[in-house]
Amino acid sequence: MDFPSIEAAASALAVMLAHVAQKSISEDGNAVIAVSGGQTPRLVFERLQESRMPWDKVIVTLTDERWVPNDHAESNERLVKRFLLKGPAESARFIPLYGGESSPVAGLSACQSRLLELQKPIDAIYLGMGADGHIASLFPNTRGIESSHSNCVAIAATQDRTARLSLSIDTILAARNIFLLYSGPKKHKAYLAAKESDDLSGSPLRAILTQHETPVGVLRAI
Repeated sequence: MDFPSIEAAASALAVMLAHVAQKSISEDGNAVIAVSGGQTPRLVFERLQESRMPWDKVIVTLTDERWVPNDHAESNERLVKRFLLKGPAESARFIPLYGGESSPVAGLSACQSRLLELQKPIDAIYLGMGADGHIASLFPNTRGIESSHSNCVAIAATQDRTARLSLSIDTILAARNIFLLYSGPKKHKAYLAAKESDDLSGSPLRAILTQHETPVGVLRAI
């Protein structure tokens, strides 16, 4: 679906996430959503937190997290708590990926245990994407994007990025609904390339675009 602005796309996605959450609460008694960090998610969060639903029955977690303290400016947890988990949405339960350990590797086991508390697949996962075709913190041509049979994976630091934890590709693909929101010509080029590629390692985005088990809603701001 194409939208005239990122604000319009964010508003539409907030409605979709709320609809999935309401449906899951009706069917299962609770809803699990996983969200991204960054500037665009903030627009989604500001609209989603206004949704009228029994937020005390909603569990929120992250698609990925930089390995920084949860009060750090680049913390996705901080972003979610500032712009989503406020007002009525403050009663939702939040499950973090960051646990305060010295590194993602050191914190991996504890994170895996926390995510097991979900006790079911994620009902709705909101992904962004990079111009290089990365989703969550699963980057092209790096370790961690292969099937791991684990719910999260540690992503090593490089000169250009901080060490991270990310939901594994298996966990992402096991979600009941996947939503992808992006904007700009560079990302659209990466999106089109991923649809045509047969190389998962070169384009993690391809893993969600070429599978047929989980519905994928694609929202693009033109």
